[in-house]
Amino acid sequence: MTEDTPTFDPLLLDNQLCFPLYAASKELTRRYKPFLEPLGLTYTQYVTMMALWEQDDVPVKDLGKRLYLDSATLTPLLKRLESHGYVTRHRSQADERSVIISLTDEGRALRERALEVPGRIGSCVRLESQEAQELKLLLEKMLATLA
Repeated sequence: MTEDTPTFDPLLLDNQLCFPLYAASKELTRRYKPFLEPLGLTYTQYVTMMALWEQDDVPVKDLGKRLYLDSATLTPLLKRLESHGYVTRHRSQADERSVIISLTDEGRALRERALEVPGRIGSCVRLESQEAQELKLLLEKMLATLA
């Protein structure tokens, strides 16, 4: 190798996959804030509500798995959503050890107020539809291999 030949440095920030993922996630999450504040939700509460709008009456364990959140993060988040009147927590009749999360009428109604959020975020991202779909598929593939 000559002095002119560039060498690959595995510790250069520009050579990392993790850093643009981290930075993009942080920036995208930050963009949600002005759209979620009127709903009284943080980003993590918002994705939790989206999961519940897809499937109601779900065990906390399953919800945590779906959201990649551990119980130390999920439990206080669910308590906060419960204090807002969006969800209820109750023990499963089939298995007393399992806690079930259910949407309240107010939690279901919040979905209508949140309908505009994805479109507003989409206008911030400025990716073509095909690019966004490809990125999503690649990230899902990556998550599947890491999970």
